[in-house]
Amino acid sequence: MNSILRIPDVMATPRVAAGGDLERRALDALAAEDYRAGRLTKPQLRAALGFEVLDGFDAFLKARDVYDDDSMEDLEREQLVAERRAAA
Repeated sequence: MNSILRIPDVMATPRVAAGGDLERRALDALAAEDYRAGRLTKPQLRAALGFEVLDGFDAFLKARDVYDDDSMEDLEREQLVAERRAAA
């Protein structure tokens, strides 16, 4: 789904001047908030943002002060997925 987000110039101008892709920054912020609020699961968030490896995903979460309590089962499942990808 494509949407148009209207951002007032007073907010957009400094962000564009600071560099970076404003559209991606808005997507990242919305996705992080939805994950924090429980509206997205970890696999959904990773897929939405295109993270293939955990390192980048973990850095994304850490940069936004989003921490989760992974269970041992979650960690083992992530390890299996990583091993399958490496073997493919």
